[in-house]
Amino acid sequence: QVQLVESGGGLVQPGESLRVSCTGSGLTLERFAIGWFRQAPGKEREGVACIGTSGENTNYADYVKVRFTISRDNAKNMVSLQMNSLRPEDKAVYRCVIDDPLACDSTWPGVDRHFKVWGQGTLVTVSS
Repeated sequence: QVQLVESGGGLVQPGESLRVSCTGSGLTLERFAIGWFRQAPGKEREGVACIGTSGENTNYADYVKVRFTISRDNAKNMVSLQMNSLRPEDKAVYRCVIDDPLACDSTWPGVDRHFKVWGQGTLVTVSS
């Protein structure tokens, strides 16, 4: 069964850090670019970051470029998002997604694209 499983979410105070991870089951993540999306109540879904198949390309939303780092460990079939200096507005459900191998370029996530495989999401709450 093809699955993506996110982990690492939780409750933190502003300024603290979390690392969320996406682990593949039944598929080899190194074959794909991987993206992280987030969605908060009352907001549209946002593309946060993506990473190419070998980590050769990374792209970030402007609002997380300095604070967040996406990485992958293909030997562990895992992609992670290190989130530093978290702000209340970062509160959201974070989900990873399988993407086309060459999709992680400056245009990511594109417009009106359909992603077939998503993780279930992990909740990040930032509150004092």
